[in-house]
Amino acid sequence: MGARHAVVAGGGIGGLAAAVALNRRGWRVTVCERAPVLTGIGAGIVLAPNALRALDSIGLGPEVWAGEALAGAVGLRTPDGRWLSRAATGAALSRHGLPARAVHRGFLIDALAAALPPGVVRLGVSVTGVEHAGGAVVARTSAGDLRADAVVAADGMRSVLRGQLFPRHPGLRHAGEAGWRAVLPGIGPPARSAAETWGRGERFGTVPLVDGRIYLYATAATGPGTKPADHHAELTRRFGTWHHPIPALLDRLDPRNPEPVDVLHHDFHELASPLPRFHSGRVALLGDAAHAMTPNMGQGGCQAIEDAVVLAHALASDADVPAALAAYTESRHRRTTLISRRSRRIGDLARLSHPLAVSARNLAVRATPPAVTSRALDTVLGWQPPSGPASTGVRA
Repeated sequence: MGARHAVVAGGGIGGLAAAVALNRRGWRVTVCERAPVLTGIGAGIVLAPNALRALDSIGLGPEVWAGEALAGAVGLRTPDGRWLSRAATGAALSRHGLPARAVHRGFLIDALAAALPPGVVRLGVSVTGVEHAGGAVVARTSAGDLRADAVVAADGMRSVLRGQLFPRHPGLRHAGEAGWRAVLPGIGPPARSAAETWGRGERFGTVPLVDGRIYLYATAATGPGTKPADHHAELTRRFGTWHHPIPALLDRLDPRNPEPVDVLHHDFHELASPLPRFHSGRVALLGDAAHAMTPNMGQGGCQAIEDAVVLAHALASDADVPAALAAYTESRHRRTTLISRRSRRIGDLARLSHPLAVSARNLAVRATPPAVTSRALDTVLGWQPPSGPASTGVRA
């Protein structure tokens, strides 16, 4: 009997991680990515300890992530520069065994793609639907049908396959915010440490990447579809008087500079109502397709990587695929739902704009000891990849 075949819909971080994990488990994998090229659209991503352990378990260990880990202090500040909370990044090393690393999404995509055999990724091919056929599942694609033992729906926040499998689910909800992202070359005013500054319904964050570049992001409480005509002007209006080095960093986003920097802007959406499960028959949903969450904890990509590892572990045994996917749902549903809700609550706090509410929030953050904050993150960052025989769960 030949190797079992999985079709992965989507060549983003979650889809490629699933492809690598399944390939390491002996599966033959086909990744269908609708874009003509693999690209890490976006900016930076912080690989927290839980994501780094997951990647290490599929052969992408520390040697892949060249460069320095996050250095200095990580914490929250006010627009005038005062610290609300601050923790040395070395605390993460002592608490979780390894520090977080921030990389460009394109670097992560390239590393995952390089770990796959040639010919696995089919570019310019979209998966438009699935159909169960006896002991198999057929992926309908723009290049023809693909018969498989399992399909992994990693087709993103606006997943076509999620809509087919769960047509009564309410789908995405606007989270009340929009965000800007950019990556600056590693020259000029630096961002010496990762920090986020909270104002009244606005945030600004800086994260040094391992390659020396600087990842910037900003958020503002807005309604859906609100898009400024000039992003640099809007960011300067909102954040230009905030503490050093924010004004100098914003100057480097001026489109009149000799080497303009791309600024991305997008509304925040989430699956506020969890799906009833992350599988249907021989189809599993993964990452944003399964549990799109707000970016307030920086765990969206990390949870997709965890999904990939757990899914491959569940499918490693010779048990039937639907039972293995039921076990995958059982392993992932509660954890991702709790993290999504926690991220939403952080966003609710960050969007506060009334002066009294903001003052009360800041006092509460400042009064919380760093050790308490660290312990609260243990269940997120302390996650360990599954080991031993895969559970087959209960058929669903």
